[in-house]
Amino acid sequence: MPELPEVETVRLGLLPHLRERTVTRMELRRAGLRFPFPEGFAASIEGRVIQDINRRGKYLLLRLEGGLVWRVHLGMSGRFTLYPAGTTAMPPPGKHDHVVTHLSDGGRAVFSDPRRFGFMDLATAADAESGRGLEKLGPEPLEPAFDGTVLHAAMTGRGRSLKALLMDQRVVAGLGNIYVCEALWEAGLSPLRDRLDKRQADRLAAAIRNVLTRAIAAGGSSLRDYRQADGQLGYFQHRWRAYGRGGQPCGKTGCGGTILRTVQNGRSSFHCPAHQK
Repeated sequence: MPELPEVETVRLGLLPHLRERTVTRMELRRAGLRFPFPEGFAASIEGRVIQDINRRGKYLLLRLEGGLVWRVHLGMSGRFTLYPAGTTAMPPPGKHDHVVTHLSDGGRAVFSDPRRFGFMDLATAADAESGRGLEKLGPEPLEPAFDGTVLHAAMTGRGRSLKALLMDQRVVAGLGNIYVCEALWEAGLSPLRDRLDKRQADRLAAAIRNVLTRAIAAGGSSLRDYRQADGQLGYFQHRWRAYGRGGQPCGKTGCGGTILRTVQNGRSSFHCPAHQK
């Protein structure tokens, strides 16, 4: 599933093509994705200007004139493909192209989702972060309110592994398996540990911010279906230091350890026991 860097990369790719454009027509090529489209979904969006695009955790929030918010979750395989104004040969919609948005400048944004685990719906601006689990999301890890104090408090008295804690969207929004593994490697902390002191929590918060910032700059990690909005692959997967590297030497200078793959809560976890304590 696309994580925060991938969703943020999509947001940044959509902005210059969708912001301040009017949706002239929306084609819904099926009745829904993971959930049915709301009644009157297309008609409610048509004729409105997309004023801005925000992100909350792994959700995209397209803010429309008149106080409506078009909410999008990419699910496992959802992605937007842009056909800017002036594209000479726009292909007909494919089998998995489920939503085609026509824009006032002549461009199109096509949402495809082969697995159909994504969803789209509408909310008012006041309720944009309510329902569908948005109201339970924790702090954004790239915002100033997120720091070691947040992590230290969340870990205290929980009796949970550090990996499980970071995967909980109620603790920190937008992290998934890839970036949890990478941040823990950078912070030198084992995913199996069940406590953090304040100094370790500060180090982990800094590592999370650093890893996410680098991943966004690299266009995210392309794994299976993910592509950027311009169709390009992300390339942060070429910079992974832990995730997917089970059995390979640890790349930390002077470490000499080997990346170990374990299973936690049914998910593969990767870390170096030599320097992640």
